[in-house]
Amino acid sequence: MGNMDIKKTTDQFTFNTYKRNPIVIKKAQGSWVWDDQGKKYLDFFSGLAVSGIGHTLPSVVSAIQAQSKKLLHTSNLFYSEPAALLARELCQNSFAKKVFLCNSGAEANETAIKLARKFGHQNGGERYEIIVFENSFHGRTLGALAATAQPKFHEGFGPLPPGFPVAKFIQIDSVERLITPRTAAILIEPIQGEGGIRPSTRAFLAELRALADKHNLLLMFDSVQCSLGRTGDLFSYQTYGVVPDVMTLAKGLGGGMPIAAMLGSEKVAGVFVPGDHGTTFGGNPVCSVAALAILKMLSPKMLKNVKKQGESLLKDLEPLARYSFVRELRGMGLMLGMELTIPGAPFVEACRKKGLLINCTQQVVLRFLPPLALSDAERRFALKVLKQVFEHVS
Repeated sequence: MGNMDIKKTTDQFTFNTYKRNPIVIKKAQGSWVWDDQGKKYLDFFSGLAVSGIGHTLPSVVSAIQAQSKKLLHTSNLFYSEPAALLARELCQNSFAKKVFLCNSGAEANETAIKLARKFGHQNGGERYEIIVFENSFHGRTLGALAATAQPKFHEGFGPLPPGFPVAKFIQIDSVERLITPRTAAILIEPIQGEGGIRPSTRAFLAELRALADKHNLLLMFDSVQCSLGRTGDLFSYQTYGVVPDVMTLAKGLGGGMPIAAMLGSEKVAGVFVPGDHGTTFGGNPVCSVAALAILKMLSPKMLKNVKKQGESLLKDLEPLARYSFVRELRGMGLMLGMELTIPGAPFVEACRKKGLLINCTQQVVLRFLPPLALSDAERRFALKVLKQVFEHVS
């Protein structure tokens, strides 16, 4: 199929839910992707943080191939080895005692919302509210959407499920004011992703932990975008030194395969019983072996590279942050954002034409989510393109 055919066919037969870049991705390897015209791009967005370490990693591909010859699927009415191994691996490398495996970040967050409500029901009956934060993003299914405190995503989809009072980010007083006998949990992204790469602070998360303990609430971290090496630690809660009761993971967990997880501490390990929740594809054997291969690759050496490259990239971007149209440069590890005073879309397009894929969120925040295995040469290429684009705009 020619390039135009693929685009036309997609537009003709697919619901119009994405504002797509006008290129057809044909293949990918490591930090790079190629379109159907043979043009090569450095993926500084990692497929929206899904191909976290890089694309089509050999160890992930070989694990998928080997598993696909043995078992593609078994329902959760039976046991399977890959899901058992993955659940054990996630628990042994985190605070968690139990794991629920599912398919996407939104589904993991829906699971967390149900868990919090069941916990509230068991601890006071009428406790169902989950405090969320301005500019948060937790997914597009109805519960996750209700927890997403960005009105633009809500328009046309009401009435949304109630029970999600909104606090101000990094303002503990605004959280305290919202706690009532109905409160069951607090849900926060340690680093807001779609909200514009806004990192929380260690002090604020510690205050939330103390508040949750005081009122017997669950502290839940949506770590879908900001974990699995992105901050230079395996999980972002480790970077902050604050342990939640619940954590959701997805995106980079499967190296490109659709898999997600909700992790829970001892406090919530017994909340769900058979019949409370379920998923048809959760813990899929092929996706689970891909995730196991990813966790193996997230070694101390890889995490050290994230910290090193993250520091270098931040330093490299500082001269660009001095342009008059740049408001702020922020982020952590290899999750960085540059807020502009002008629309970011033209920057994304100009970078793409020069072989660099970046993203813009909140209309004015350039989002950089480079592969965790980023090399010095790749970082320099990205900076060269960004410099050219910024000079042209100025």
